[in-house]
Amino acid sequence: MARSRSHTRRSARANPRGVLSVHGGGYGFVQTSEGEFFVPASKMGGAFDGDVVELAALPQERRRGSGGGRAAGGPPAPSRQRPAARVVRVVERACDTLVGRYEVAEPFGVVVPEDPRIPYDIFTRRADRPDIEDGALVRVRIESYPTRHTAATGVVEEVVGRTDDAGAGVEVVIARHRLETAFSEDALAEARAAVLDEEGALAAGYRDLRGRLTFTIDPADARDFDDALSLDSVVLPNDGTADATNDLWMDESAPREELPCHPERSGEAAESKDLCGRRVWRLGVHIADVSHYVPWDCALDRDARRRGTSVYLVDRVVPMLPHELSGELCSLKPGETRRAMTVDLYLDDAGELAGYEVYPSLVRSDARLTYDEAQRLLEAASGPASASDGPAAGGAGAAGEGARAEGAHGGEGGGPAAAPAAAAPGAGAPGAGAGPIARRLAALSRLAKRRAAMRAAAGGLDFDTAEAKVRLDAEGRPVAIDLRRKTDATSLVEEAMILANETVARHLKERSFPSLYRVHESPDVGDLAALVPLLQEFPWFAEIDAARFAAGDPHALQRALAESAARPEGALVSTLLLRSMKRAVYRERAEAHYGLASEVYTHFTSPIRRYPDLVVHRMLKAQLSRRPEKFDQEVAALPWIAEHSSAQERVADAAARESQELKMVEYLQRDVGRAFPAVVSGVAAFGLHVRLENTAEGFLPVRALGREYFAFDPARHVLYGEDTGAAYRLGQRVAVVLVAADPRTRTLEFRLAAGKDEGAPRR
Repeated sequence: MARSRSHTRRSARANPRGVLSVHGGGYGFVQTSEGEFFVPASKMGGAFDGDVVELAALPQERRRGSGGGRAAGGPPAPSRQRPAARVVRVVERACDTLVGRYEVAEPFGVVVPEDPRIPYDIFTRRADRPDIEDGALVRVRIESYPTRHTAATGVVEEVVGRTDDAGAGVEVVIARHRLETAFSEDALAEARAAVLDEEGALAAGYRDLRGRLTFTIDPADARDFDDALSLDSVVLPNDGTADATNDLWMDESAPREELPCHPERSGEAAESKDLCGRRVWRLGVHIADVSHYVPWDCALDRDARRRGTSVYLVDRVVPMLPHELSGELCSLKPGETRRAMTVDLYLDDAGELAGYEVYPSLVRSDARLTYDEAQRLLEAASGPASASDGPAAGGAGAAGEGARAEGAHGGEGGGPAAAPAAAAPGAGAPGAGAGPIARRLAALSRLAKRRAAMRAAAGGLDFDTAEAKVRLDAEGRPVAIDLRRKTDATSLVEEAMILANETVARHLKERSFPSLYRVHESPDVGDLAALVPLLQEFPWFAEIDAARFAAGDPHALQRALAESAARPEGALVSTLLLRSMKRAVYRERAEAHYGLASEVYTHFTSPIRRYPDLVVHRMLKAQLSRRPEKFDQEVAALPWIAEHSSAQERVADAAARESQELKMVEYLQRDVGRAFPAVVSGVAAFGLHVRLENTAEGFLPVRALGREYFAFDPARHVLYGEDTGAAYRLGQRVAVVLVAADPRTRTLEFRLAAGKDEGAPRR
């Protein structure tokens, strides 16, 4: 007998789940496999921003009036855009600590979160910490989360500072991301005990390169110097030694160097080349030998492994290694002997890599150059090329823009601009003795442009965007916003580091030796296809094959970047494409790097500040000599190290970005009421995101566009006024007035400057 349908048991339908993203108004959104849901502020169910939550859809009658409409500052109307839901339960908490303002309310100490997206106060026992002053900034560990009937409770772990301190906002960033600012006593003891031991290095096979003219190029505010460069024109005669008398740039008093007639060859181009008897460029990339002082699983290594990376905040550096190493013994400071790992890259005048050598060395940097100083030397040295400019006079090579190496160069800055370090006396620092360095910079710049052109031809992408750095005074208050752009000086360093990273990666891969690699996958077709309707708003995009663009053809993307570069929307197009890219990650297996058009790539050039680079150094040394103790332990940990380092990199990037935004908004507080030219960088149903020339971004709510109703076209990202036909779209220039600047939330609010918006064209 058949069972009645009314008695058939049905499996319970699972509620949708996703990560809750809370906005300053208290409401939030959750992206799930069933689409995006709107969560009213009253239906959060004790959930915090970032929590994984389970949802239940709200009934239709409750959905009305649940917080949408066009009320001032309100969220978008859910009934028009997204279904509304309530949080049923929190599946996974995003954090168990937060930073807030301590308020005395006997018998409690109430912590009011600094993050406006967390609307719940945390109650602590005043008796546990009676020493904490009212108004102090504290980090509290949550012991119980809020429910419908009970408040959240916790324990104060640390007093961070005071809310009126200039650096208080950065302290909040540090605490929010749980950045480690103190090293273990064992790690500090190991750092203090480290010694250079020059004689021991030479006895162990380190090559003495202290006679080679070497220099560093970094930002003016750099705190550590991972990498140094050298460039010589050398002849490799048949007897395998360099002919010093024919070497254009070698001092006659310098010792003759033993050079291989056949250095290890790399790539197909090298197979047809014989270096013997030829004059070639020898580009030396010298990287601090951190691995000598930080072997696997020592206390220093455990601290560095946990951090994963140094964090460069607006006013300070949170280093991966103690200062005794990062700022002293491992830093390639001018006039100081240092252990290094050297990659000698042998290039012909067209920039083709013909061969390379990798080995440990002793180096002594002759000068520290800032990027600005190096650029001035390049400009002063520019002029007609002479026969002495290169190993093969008259060598041709097209200049071009290269791919942007994400994180290729290790000389990162942090904090207020520092005075450049003094160069070694008589060593060729900028000034009267700049000739030898200037000649090398000019030749290296020509090689870099040829390498960049080769990379572009292979499909490398160059997102030439301005980088904003907030300049602070001695008290940590913002005084200016500086824009840093790509120059010939930055490019020559970048190309040298890219080539060294590629060469080391290929060296290890070809020998099937375990290591870490930097992998960048091609973008998803859907992400690029979603950009096509947006870019079709610009007339120049009609000249680009949309199908190839959507398929991720790098040459189609290159053309979009080139066509938009000199236009008002150029920065926006570059940003949109950059956001459509997948994030590069670390992996224990060798795969391609899409953005750099590299078959295999690694991070080798910044072991002071990045843990994966330190691992690569250890693997390279193990391949060149013998496997150290505990080598198998480190190899077994490579998958975990890759995943953890990728995650820590994301944390560091977020913290660095937030600290810059904080001070940028703080700086712009003085300009409330001032008009600015801006570009529309985002369009949503509830308003416009606008970007100022100094890269600061803020929001212009739809209510500030006028009294009429504005309809949102999500496919083309355009807001249309239904009465006037006025339209606001991506890339459009508008004149805006700053209405509010809130450092606490790192937000800027704008309105249109009366009668001065450059656009709002009709449909």
